[in-house]
Amino acid sequence: MSAANTAESADFRGPLDITRAATVVLDAESTVIGWSPAAAELLGYEPAEALGRPLSAFLSVHPVGGTPPAAAAEASGVSEASGVSGAPASTGIGPPSLVGNEIHVAHARDGRELLVATATCLLPGGAADHGPGAPDRILVAAEVGELRHWESRLALLQGLATQSPVGLAIYDTDLRLTWCNTAYEREIGQPLAAFRGMRADELYGGGSFVTPGYPQTLDGVMHQVLDTGEPVLDLNFRAEQPSDPGRDHLWSCAYYRLEDAHGHVFGVCEDAFDVTDRYRVQERLALLVEAGRRIGTVLDVATTAEEIAEVAVPDFAATVRVDVTRAAMTGETAAVGSAADMSLLRVADRSEPGAATPDPALRDPGAPDPAVPDPGGPDQEGPGPGLPEEPGPPGPGVADPGPLDSADAEGGPRGVSGSANSIGDRHPYPPVVYPPGSPQHRSLSSGGLVLDEGTLVVPLRAGGGILGLVTFDRCAGPDASGRPPTPDRATTFDNGEVALADELAARAAVCIDNARRYTRERTASLALQRQLLPHHLPPQSAVRTAYRYLPADDVTGVGGDWFDVIPLSGTRVGLVVGDVVGHGLQAAATMGRLRTSVRAFAQLDMPPDELLTRLDDLVGQPAEEPPDAYGGAVETYDVTTGATCLYAVYDPVSRRCVMARAGHLPPAVVAPDGAVSFPDLPAGPPLGLGGLPFESMEFELPVGSLLALFTDGLVEARDHDIGHGLDTLGRVLGDRSASLEELCDRAVSELVPGGTSADDTALLLVRTRELDAERVAHWELSAEAVSVGRARELATGQLEAWGLEELVFATQLVVSELVTNAVRYAGGPLGLRLIRDRTLVCEVADTGHTSPHLRHSAEDDEGGRGLFIVAQLVQRWGTRYTPTGKTIWTEQALPPADEG
Repeated sequence: MSAANTAESADFRGPLDITRAATVVLDAESTVIGWSPAAAELLGYEPAEALGRPLSAFLSVHPVGGTPPAAAAEASGVSEASGVSGAPASTGIGPPSLVGNEIHVAHARDGRELLVATATCLLPGGAADHGPGAPDRILVAAEVGELRHWESRLALLQGLATQSPVGLAIYDTDLRLTWCNTAYEREIGQPLAAFRGMRADELYGGGSFVTPGYPQTLDGVMHQVLDTGEPVLDLNFRAEQPSDPGRDHLWSCAYYRLEDAHGHVFGVCEDAFDVTDRYRVQERLALLVEAGRRIGTVLDVATTAEEIAEVAVPDFAATVRVDVTRAAMTGETAAVGSAADMSLLRVADRSEPGAATPDPALRDPGAPDPAVPDPGGPDQEGPGPGLPEEPGPPGPGVADPGPLDSADAEGGPRGVSGSANSIGDRHPYPPVVYPPGSPQHRSLSSGGLVLDEGTLVVPLRAGGGILGLVTFDRCAGPDASGRPPTPDRATTFDNGEVALADELAARAAVCIDNARRYTRERTASLALQRQLLPHHLPPQSAVRTAYRYLPADDVTGVGGDWFDVIPLSGTRVGLVVGDVVGHGLQAAATMGRLRTSVRAFAQLDMPPDELLTRLDDLVGQPAEEPPDAYGGAVETYDVTTGATCLYAVYDPVSRRCVMARAGHLPPAVVAPDGAVSFPDLPAGPPLGLGGLPFESMEFELPVGSLLALFTDGLVEARDHDIGHGLDTLGRVLGDRSASLEELCDRAVSELVPGGTSADDTALLLVRTRELDAERVAHWELSAEAVSVGRARELATGQLEAWGLEELVFATQLVVSELVTNAVRYAGGPLGLRLIRDRTLVCEVADTGHTSPHLRHSAEDDEGGRGLFIVAQLVQRWGTRYTPTGKTIWTEQALPPADEG
């Protein structure tokens, strides 16, 4: 803006002001007798050219759009020839702002025609006193456009003073109020005359600016503007409005210095606009954003309920109570029904200091609560009515969720109990029962929100059912110490706050429902995990064991890796580790099927290569189940195909170990001197792919050797390859002074430092043993009838030497039947072996390849009863095939004094 425009914009004289308008002095006959410089500038005639000429030479006789000449002459009392009428007439020309001024066409010296507005002022004295040449009246004229522009500026000033919603006030240099507009008067609640001369801090006592970087008081900000001359804009000022006491308002304020035409400072102007509603909307939006950030951070019902209370107190309510149905806490379906059918638990209760309000749901401490079991009653140890008991630890080695620890014969059983945040540990929560007529009871009955003065109750709804209630309380009365509520908070809820509470509850309900579903799924997953993984590894004479299991899916706590230790005949033990493609429940279910199959095949005493072949055939069979067998879509890929497995059999009598693998990593073998090796075990294809046979490798393990079976999740990670992981594992296992449990902990801490990995992790450590020679007896016999008696004698003598005379009779029958069958149906040489372990093992080996079968003999059958009798005398029996024939074995329980 130029300096000229600035000066003009600062000149509030009207265009028809005599000091700036085109002014003409007329006599009684409308002859020009005076001509101002402004008139010369407007029309281009110099005074010498205009003086003495009739006014009609410069202006049209009749106003534009005015009344007929006769009527005009009659109304004004001036002859038609006299020119412009002597009195102002209401012409009705143009917008209403020009009504009252005559509009004429002016003829400029250069031939232009201008539309001008005129006004006439009669001079004192009557017409008789004003003869020709004597001043009679003064006419002023200005262009219509300039007049309209000036009147619009006047309308603007009038609107700011009387109609603007922005409060305007002018303070002098002493910061005392000198003028304000109507909006400011409404804020004060009094007319200007009642508070003129007061200081701003006196009008808004206790208020302060909340915008950082500026003084906090009104006086401080105004002094800054007066001293610097720099205006400030959009400062937020918080205070009680004098016309609305007891409630804080927020204004957006602007300040600028006022100067007169000569540059002298005479005050400061304040513009203030009440933005309380907008600020509260922003606060509500910010609260929703905060709720979205802080509510539902974990899949836990109780934690989510506590987060609701933390978000709402103290910004939204003085007290928040969250009650959740017992069904939601235990993962069951949301409650549907009347209030009497819903059992509520108080899960969260939060109040700002000193603002606690009476709770209609809690009973007197001395009054008995029928929902709480009697401390001296039979239910004292239970978690409370309707709550399932927390299942105990899944056995040594099973975490909930987390690494699976193990039981080691060296250090005794060792395990990790369930999570400290599990439902069983945190229950019981106080049960709550609301009396009829209370806002909570009405909300439960209607299923909708209830507003009762300063209490707002919103139900937590999800899936058509009610998960609980959220009670927001504004503390309308005095607090616990008798103090009244703070003035900056309303004691009830407006419509916007009710909608906000409904939205908060809706978001919280979704999070609680997700947590409820997670609780249900996790409970099922953990139950599945406990069924699929070993509950407990029983002590074995052949080996000592320790293990760890870390599922990659920390949501369900289950995965597709597995391990197993299977007791076999002849005190041998089967060692298994496997890995299923994928994670989660589907992989765990597949793992369970494979583990069950391996155990079944292992009980048939299959060698490792044959077992993997049978397992591969089982996995390779196409699924017969149609995709929609359960009425819904199912995943079409098969996670069984591509699974890997390593199976090994260790014999503590011969110290021989036979193993084979199907796409799995070879084990680590640590010699008694600490040397670590990874056997070059023939690598078969993963299960289900077929095409190549599986091969076994047999080698001898010295007593005290360490065998480590593991999955690739232990040694492979994103930040290092398998080679690095194998080296680290070998370094850890090389410490011969550490126990198996310590080695497991070190391996997991170094290879999986965070406790979780991208893949499931399983580790099984096995330290080999050897049966003492005095606990094993072996003889070779010829395939002759006399060998039967010889066998009985040898067995009887060995049992007497072991002090097992109680088992002589049954053992003689067993040996007689097995040796007789070998002599009759197979060939020699025969082998008889007795092993005294946790049971008495009796084995008879021959060169035949046919297995005897247990059957019921008919009354007229001459044979077939011997094996039936044997089966009644022993705990177990079976057949094991060897490269030279077969071995029939039996197991008998030792007398109680000799067990262990």
